[in-house]
Amino acid sequence: MFESVEELIRAHEGIEREVYLDLENSSPVPMEIVEAMIPYFSEKAYGNPTLTHKPGWMAYETIQKASQHVARYIGAASGEEINFAPGETESNNLALIGTALANKKKGNKIVISEIEPLSIDFSSKILEKYGFKVNKVPVDGEGFVNLEKLNSIVDKETIFVSMMLVNHEIGTIEPIKEAAEIVKEKNPEVLFHTDASDAYGKIPINVKELGVDLMTLSSYKILGPRGVGALYIREGVKVERIIEGQLGTQRLWPGIENTPLVMGFLKASELAFENLEENVSHMKRLRDKLMSGILGGIPEALLNGPRGEKRTPDNLNISFLHCEGESLTIELSLRGVYVSSGSACTRRILQPSHVLISIGRKFEEAHGSVLMKVTRYHTDEDIAYVLRVFPEAVERLRAISPTEGGVS
Repeated sequence: MFESVEELIRAHEGIEREVYLDLENSSPVPMEIVEAMIPYFSEKAYGNPTLTHKPGWMAYETIQKASQHVARYIGAASGEEINFAPGETESNNLALIGTALANKKKGNKIVISEIEPLSIDFSSKILEKYGFKVNKVPVDGEGFVNLEKLNSIVDKETIFVSMMLVNHEIGTIEPIKEAAEIVKEKNPEVLFHTDASDAYGKIPINVKELGVDLMTLSSYKILGPRGVGALYIREGVKVERIIEGQLGTQRLWPGIENTPLVMGFLKASELAFENLEENVSHMKRLRDKLMSGILGGIPEALLNGPRGEKRTPDNLNISFLHCEGESLTIELSLRGVYVSSGSACTRRILQPSHVLISIGRKFEEAHGSVLMKVTRYHTDEDIAYVLRVFPEAVERLRAISPTEGGVS
């Protein structure tokens, strides 16, 4: 029993190896990305990009070029369609609330899936207070959206649909192209948004081929710095600002642009996409090795989400019966393996993941879940170490669990 966080941290002294797999909630920023950011703090482009002097013009030029690069990675028409924001949460709020407010005269119906991130789910609840109606599309046991149900829900009052391209917890690659086609056929006026934060840099993305009008991107999900993301908005789509203040180059997000973070996001994007096939192959091989090792070596372990090509190459989510997920994260941390349980957004209030409940998991199965993500920087030695210490942590918790043998 640890009396303080300081004591808990000291308990990690002398661990054999550290393997960070909690890429869902945060990420260490590689030095090559940090080094790309450093000059923009004090050497160049450190000015306000709206002001008429050299540092300001350099900042303006830097932001514009970054927008153009990000646009190319997702097949957007131009950098004008890229709007930088402080992150995925802010971009999702802007997409949903800003679009709903700008198009409220056309209708009042919002459609989202049952497994959207909480930034979409909670934003939709805010809109309900202002008279909008929110309908949720169910998913199957692997997290795939029910397209027939989607078709039956969308009508002439629908103005906005939001569905993730890749689910952040279970890695399901959703049929967004097919979903967008269904929506547009039912009502061509509907605007379709997808949160692609967990797809960007892990699978090929083209906004035109997908048929989406808005797309959210995140920096830290590709090992870039926290505090920056982007919202793609197709030219001609009306979106209202949801916060007010001094306007800069980003017309929908007031405030002075954070040029160093934008350049960190750009460098992370370049590293993710320049060798995309090689990176994907590496992540998938290590993820599959981790998956087979755990499922084959630890009894009563349940895979959450699909197998194969319909799952992103980095993601692994497993429920361990007779284990409480938070306790397991601590046991693994004391062995130098850092993972998360459920989603970061729900863990502080001890609620089971809404994603896992939506795919049919029981509360005890959802509470016993562990989420892991690999990157291009992980090695075979890292995975071998995780597979060595993981059974020890599970066995220790099961030995003291009051539910041992009692969960079916």
